[in-house]
Amino acid sequence: HVQLVESGGGSVQAGGSLRLSCAASGYTYSSNCIAWFRQVPGQERAEVAAISTGSGTTYYVRSVQGRFTISRDKAKKMVYLQMNDLTPADTAMYFCAGASDGEACTYPFRERDFLYWGQGTQVTVS
Repeated sequence: HVQLVESGGGSVQAGGSLRLSCAASGYTYSSNCIAWFRQVPGQERAEVAAISTGSGTTYYVRSVQGRFTISRDKAKKMVYLQMNDLTPADTAMYFCAGASDGEACTYPFRERDFLYWGQGTQVTVS
């Protein structure tokens, strides 16, 4: 079965950078849609970025465009989220999410499009 495991969260000052990693295992097909979402306590989970791991096509929400970069390493079955120029508004629990096996991303991408979720990693910007 599909498992997603995030790592790389932490605390950073405003203007700093962090790189989140998502290890994806259990997929049968090599091309899948993997996304990052984030959630602040008391609010719904919100989209951040997504990548079709086969083609490398990426999607970003406007608030992170130009600051965040989603990428993948197909051989390692890893997806990364490089976050630069962080602000306190980026503080949240970040989740890696995977769509159905073999499904490419579409835009807009929504929480309901994803079947598999990691446990989350906390990012705090002060």
